[in-house]
Amino acid sequence: MANEAPTFRSFVAAFTDFLTVAIHTILYERAIYPQTSFLSARKYNFSVRQNRHPKVCEWINDAVNAVEAEVLKGAVERVAVVMYSKQNKPLERFVFDLGRFPVVPAAELDVPMERVDENGNKMPILPSVDMEEQFRATMNRLTNCSAALKPLPSGCTFTVAIELRGNGEAPTGHPQPWVPAQQGKKGDSAKNAQKQTTPIRSVTAGEMEFETWIEDLQEEASQSFTSESSG
Repeated sequence: MANEAPTFRSFVAAFTDFLTVAIHTILYERAIYPQTSFLSARKYNFSVRQNRHPKVCEWINDAVNAVEAEVLKGAVERVAVVMYSKQNKPLERFVFDLGRFPVVPAAELDVPMERVDENGNKMPILPSVDMEEQFRATMNRLTNCSAALKPLPSGCTFTVAIELRGNGEAPTGHPQPWVPAQQGKKGDSAKNAQKQTTPIRSVTAGEMEFETWIEDLQEEASQSFTSESSG
């Protein structure tokens, strides 16, 4: 990627690669699985954790692949990793806001992307050094996220959800990887939402721009879809 102009497909692959690492990190930090079930690894020149159970890894990979398919369509506004109690009550979610991602026609997914500044000079779409540095900084914040959060009760589960852009089509079909999910009630005040939101970090590296934060699920009430099976 350093020597070739990236395509939108490789652009999305860079994000979903990061998302995979982020999900493993979140599961470790929020103690969804025993800490002994995680291995130490390195990504973005940073120490990270990866669950070693084949079924967990398979589920995460399948969920991220399903996310990738929708992001390639330009349909996704946000991706969220949602934590549920034993009673299936949503407790918190880690949000990745992709609202500033470009939308590319299906016929141009593999066409090299270019960015031109106001003077007509070509600019890097994904400056690899900046991108890795910012991914590393975001992982560092995720690694320490539990310090700002209350411990989750035992027996919690998780899933991955997407919120659609205004013109995004519902991801239906067979097999069906997504099912509709109601995320909350309208009428929650912006003031209350602000109190219950923990910012993580913004990533800005060329065209790779997104924000990450943690929030209570009831603060949002928008059309969303969740992966069919919880982790």
